[in-house]
Amino acid sequence: MLFGNDPQSAATELGVAIRADQTDEGQRLDRVLALHLPALSRTRLKRLIEGGCVSETGIVLRDPSLRVRRDQNFVVVLPEAENAAPAAQSITLDIRFEDAHLIVIDKPAGMVVHPGPGNPDGTLVNALLGHCGPGLSGIGGVRRPGIVHRLDKDTSGLMVVAKTDAAHHGLSHDFAARQVERAYTAFVWGVPAPPAGEIAGNIGRSTVNRKKMAVLRDGRGKPAVTRYRVERAFQTYAAIVRCRLATGRTHQIRVHLAHFGHPLIGDPVYGTRAGRAIARGGPIGAGIAAFPRQALHAGLLGFTHPIEKQRLEFESAIPADLRELMKSLERL
Repeated sequence: MLFGNDPQSAATELGVAIRADQTDEGQRLDRVLALHLPALSRTRLKRLIEGGCVSETGIVLRDPSLRVRRDQNFVVVLPEAENAAPAAQSITLDIRFEDAHLIVIDKPAGMVVHPGPGNPDGTLVNALLGHCGPGLSGIGGVRRPGIVHRLDKDTSGLMVVAKTDAAHHGLSHDFAARQVERAYTAFVWGVPAPPAGEIAGNIGRSTVNRKKMAVLRDGRGKPAVTRYRVERAFQTYAAIVRCRLATGRTHQIRVHLAHFGHPLIGDPVYGTRAGRAIARGGPIGAGIAAFPRQALHAGLLGFTHPIEKQRLEFESAIPADLRELMKSLERL
């Protein structure tokens, strides 16, 4: 299970058994459970307690503030996640290619790929179900039908989606085998030196902020390689960089470029301190620094059709908001 190696917790057929030790004496129940089950937040555990999912010797406990005694034995039952099927919705898609096996779309910035907390609908998955029909829902899983790779909500550009099980299997294999060509246009703070090269560094969950990814050392994380080339520099303030992925980790380009000292313009997570100096340089600089999304566009996607076996390659021009950003950078 997902609870680590805590010697005081163990999986049972009914849930997870927790035995309170001396250090737990007198502490709140929700705090004690959080200490023994670090993969679950204290808020989640509090809701589980209030929902009747925690018991002691068969007696349900519903008070998160209950004071714990040494050697008490608790059982935490984790409800199974519901595989609710996303709803089909009529949402316009920019379709670049489609046949019986797959579909290539140009995703706009602001569109979430699949439903989740805070984004129950209006996603690419909802749009695909509306466009392709109910047959798509069983391909690759109920929650993410047809999805073999993803783009962040505020990253625009090309994606391929499977419409059949055979296509899903073939595309997933090619992505895992690094046989899919992907290139991105990134607007970054500063001008990388040298002007072309490779950024390598394992990527994993940050040990400081669990909501962020980071370059990790000591063998932690997953290997990641990003190859880059500066295509245009705007004095020393910023640059347009072409990035090609040798791997596909979560937030890879954003993390690697920030680690390299050149975070994406507009990145709210990895570039929050960048651009402060230029923001003080008048309305143009302030507008650039306030760009409302990470300035990243998936402009090239190439792969072998998993069924027909012919090579397919697609290009997408940078969208209007990035063209306006480029014009502002030219005026610096």
